[in-house]
Amino acid sequence: MTTIEIRLRLVLPKGVRFGPGKAELLDLIHAEGSISAAGRRMDMSYRRAWALVEEMNAAFKSPLVASSRGGAAGGGAHLTELGHDVVARYRRMQDTLATGCSADLAALEATLANMHDGE
Repeated sequence: MTTIEIRLRLVLPKGVRFGPGKAELLDLIHAEGSISAAGRRMDMSYRRAWALVEEMNAAFKSPLVASSRGGAAGGGAHLTELGHDVVARYRRMQDTLATGCSADLAALEATLANMHDGE
């Protein structure tokens, strides 16, 4: 079992960050077709989820998420082509990082003190 985690966080211009949480939010928007449903699955308010989507949309040349208001036909949200591309590239970078660091992680894990949960 791996005891060390590597988390990739991209720092975009103006200090906007894109990491595991925003990638998960985009994945869930794709799966659910809804910003509010994606937020609920992450135990996040709609307001927070919407703020993160707005931040991501503003950081790129075109939106990552397109949404429509509710009404008779219902509302919803979906990833744009760019949104799918950004998530796919982020996931590839995560995989590359994990693969490229596996030997160093194993060596570092071998040097860790034997710690138990709660200590």
